[in-house]
Amino acid sequence: MDEDADLDELLDEVEQKFCRNVSVSSSARVDPGEAGECGRDNAGRIKHKTTSPGLAADIDVLLEELLAEDFPQLKVKREAFPEGPQVETKPSAQSGGRKCCPVFVGGSAVASGVGTATSKRSCDQLRCTSCDFRVLTFDDRAWDPSCDYLFLRNNVPDREKLGARLRRSGGSRAFACQCSWFSADEPTDLREQPRLRWVCGKHQA
Repeated sequence: MDEDADLDELLDEVEQKFCRNVSVSSSARVDPGEAGECGRDNAGRIKHKTTSPGLAADIDVLLEELLAEDFPQLKVKREAFPEGPQVETKPSAQSGGRKCCPVFVGGSAVASGVGTATSKRSCDQLRCTSCDFRVLTFDDRAWDPSCDYLFLRNNVPDREKLGARLRRSGGSRAFACQCSWFSADEPTDLREQPRLRWVCGKHQA
C-alpha cells in the first residue's frame, strides 16, 4: 500500500500549503464568496468547500506539478482536454468548378467550354495523365505527318518551336501534350481515342 501512503502525503502537503492560512473563525472578516474551508471527514479524506477561483487555479497548478514529480504515470497532458467551448469544424466544400462529361475535342469552329452529352463543346482544360502536362491547342492548325513523340518531348510547352510541325488548316484545331498529339475538325469523344490519356482538369464556374 505504498501508493496510498504516498497519496496521503501528497494530500497533506496540499492541505498544509493552502488550508493553513484560511480562517474559519467567526471573528475573521472574510467575504463569504471568497472564503474557503478545509478539513477532514471521519474517514480521513480532505473536505474542501466554496473556494475562490484564484485559489482553485493555484491548487490545480500545484497538483499538476506534484503529480508530475511523484506520479509520472498519472500525468495527463492538458492539451488532450482543451478548455473552453468546442466548435465542431467541418471540411470546407470543394472549390467551385465543373468537369466535362464526356470529354470532347473539336475543330476551331467548335465552341470551347464544358462538354456534355447534349452540348459537345471542346474542352480547353485538358491535362495528360501520362506525362502530367497541360494539353496545348492551336486553332486553324493541324499536325504535319512528320510530327512524332521525340519532337514533342523536346519542344513542349514552347509554342513557337512547336509551330515548326504545324500546318495551316481552316476549321481544324491541333492538340498536344508532351507525349501525344491530335488534330480535330468535328467534335470527337475522347473515349473513342484510347491512346490519348487526356482528362478534363475542371473549368472555373
